[in-house]
Amino acid sequence: MVVLLLLGLFVGLLSGFFGIGGGTILIPLLLMMGFETKAAIGISVVQMVFSSIYGSYLNNKKGTLDVKMVSIIGTGGFVGALLSGYIAAMLSDRALEILFFAFALFALMRMFFKTHEDAKEKELHYSLLLLIGVILGAFSMTIGVGGSILLVPILVGFLHVPLKKALSAGLFFVVFSSVSGLISHTLEGHIDYASGVVIGLASLVGVYVGIHLKDKVSHATQKRLLVIFYLFVVLYLAKRIFF
Repeated sequence: MVVLLLLGLFVGLLSGFFGIGGGTILIPLLLMMGFETKAAIGISVVQMVFSSIYGSYLNNKKGTLDVKMVSIIGTGGFVGALLSGYIAAMLSDRALEILFFAFALFALMRMFFKTHEDAKEKELHYSLLLLIGVILGAFSMTIGVGGSILLVPILVGFLHVPLKKALSAGLFFVVFSSVSGLISHTLEGHIDYASGVVIGLASLVGVYVGIHLKDKVSHATQKRLLVIFYLFVVLYLAKRIFF
């Protein structure tokens, strides 16, 4: 119980600070603790419901959340994530780990591309935003991440959304995808609610601290820390899968 509480605090801190659902770091940690891949994914989905809802509430109070834009992407994410439990049930644990590794590697590589902080923010047609949400929701929730691991680089790199605003948008997207993913994975029997709720409740405290820390650091510092975070995940998964 104590380990799960500390795990929840740590994951919540990262979730709030980086604008992620928490699964990107929670799943590798659960795998290190001996959980099976599908069980780790199920626990991650429960935790994301807690952290994403509370974190988005705090971001909205701070005025960094573009509710309109992300609501469109999030609606697509909700629809796509309904398929996640079915897709995960069809894949082996190794296949899920390789897919998770690919997501983390893409996110890491994307952070090295230069972005123009002063570039004008682009607007996409709502149907394209919806499609992006469907794709991210289906595949990200299949491996137990909320989708922000891909959404944030897309918003920053292609649409020129400021990083802090993109991080808030990424966490809000997780609200839609995680609730839908919870339904889908529950139907497939992948959810350990006891562990998930303990971690999820503890993560709320971490999210509160992470949200406030996020606003205390510069864009450059936040980006460097995000790169280090993704690098850790990629190296661990590479060792687990290939060595």
